[in-house]
Amino acid sequence: MKDKRDKIGWTKEQLVNMDEVEFRARFRERCHHTMEIAIYSAAHKNKKLSQKQTDTAKLYMEAWNERGLSKDLSEYKYVSKLLVYANKLISGEKVSFDDYKPTKLTENDINAFENIIYERRSVRAWKEDDVTDSLIDKILKAGNWAAHGCNLQSIRYAVIREKEAPGLFRGSDIPGGPVHIVICQDMRNYVIFPENWHNILLDCGAAAQNIVLATHTYGLGGCWLTYTSEEMRERIEKYIGLPPEIRFVTYVDIGWPDQTPMPPLRRSVEESVLFRSK
Repeated sequence: MKDKRDKIGWTKEQLVNMDEVEFRARFRERCHHTMEIAIYSAAHKNKKLSQKQTDTAKLYMEAWNERGLSKDLSEYKYVSKLLVYANKLISGEKVSFDDYKPTKLTENDINAFENIIYERRSVRAWKEDDVTDSLIDKILKAGNWAAHGCNLQSIRYAVIREKEAPGLFRGSDIPGGPVHIVICQDMRNYVIFPENWHNILLDCGAAAQNIVLATHTYGLGGCWLTYTSEEMRERIEKYIGLPPEIRFVTYVDIGWPDQTPMPPLRRSVEESVLFRSK
């Protein structure tokens, strides 16, 4: 009897012995592409789901359990829920996801959203008031909820307070903010699709955008920055103690704002659109 394999050839034994970060990344990506998308399609079209659609997810769940990983981790809990829906669809039951419909925004909500988008500024002067860890964690959570290609979830953070490491970020084009949020990526997540280099950049950019928007939402000021020299990058990486598989990409300085910049004018939508189908 042949060993069970996923659709790209991995056996359960290989999955059990794989690096944990890579395994969890493959778990998320494979269950997403082989089952999750098909579940939503079948539910939407009121069609039965093929039993084969759950084969890969079940293989990965078996490997997960043999590895002894916690069943409280987010991806395991999520796939467990998906399997419940999948089994209902396989048996011919109708499945509704109405309970997960997003809250309908009121006119005030929409106005607030537009204020967040259009009133956010890059702040470069700060008050000395402290930013609490709980508030920082809310901002980091917003970064984690950014769109991420194939649900690989590569984003990692280092939070460094300027007062604890004065001058560490010297070389930036602004005075060091009270709190530096360093945005990194665990590159082991990308062994699945090494050719998708553009996803790597987009994943980090989406997280950074959520972070600056959340910073503004909570009344703080923020400025999205990057390192200006290899020496600066190496100095920060050494301070954090980054292992080689974690890549420092960019950072956002945050704090209580002590200035109100004028909004920079943007080009019009009409000027920005290169092509529009009829």
